[in-house]
Amino acid sequence: MTIRLASPLASDSIVDGEGLRTVLWTQGCNLRCPGCHNPATHDLRGGFETSVALLQIQLSQIRLQRGLTLSGGEPFLQVAPCATLASFVKKKLNWDVWCFTGFTMEQLQSDEKYLPLLREIDVLVDGPFILAQRDLRLRFRGSRNQRIIRLSKTSIP
Repeated sequence: MTIRLASPLASDSIVDGEGLRTVLWTQGCNLRCPGCHNPATHDLRGGFETSVALLQIQLSQIRLQRGLTLSGGEPFLQVAPCATLASFVKKKLNWDVWCFTGFTMEQLQSDEKYLPLLREIDVLVDGPFILAQRDLRLRFRGSRNQRIIRLSKTSIP
C-alpha cells in the first residue's frame, strides 16, 4: 500500500498536538481554504509516493515521541493508508493519534468511507480554516470554528 506525502516525516513537533509528536503531512486537498497555511499540499498529484511499510519502519526508529499527527493536505482523502499507520502506531508504539481535517466531525461520521480512519483517531481537530475567523490565540487551531474533539470508541459508529 502507498501513500502520497507532502514531505518526509517530521519528528519532535510540539505545535501539532499535545506532547512531543511525529507529523505525517499528507499531500492533496480539494477544500483549498482561502488563507490555508499549507497551500503547497493542495495539489493531488504533488509531493511524492512512498510505501506504508517503509513509513512503519521509519516510525519504529523514532524515539521519545508521544504520538502521531496526521495533517496535510487532507488525511481523509487517503483513508486506508492513514488508518493503517494510525493503527500501527497505537498498537506497536503505544502512541496516540491526532488528526487535522477540513471536514467536520458530522461530515466524517455521515460517510462510511471515512470511518476506518476516524476509528483510529484519539483527537480530531475538525473544520475548514475560515480566514474571517482566524485567531492566533487558539491552541492547535487556526480559526474559531475549528474544534478539538477527543474521541472514544463509543463516539464512532
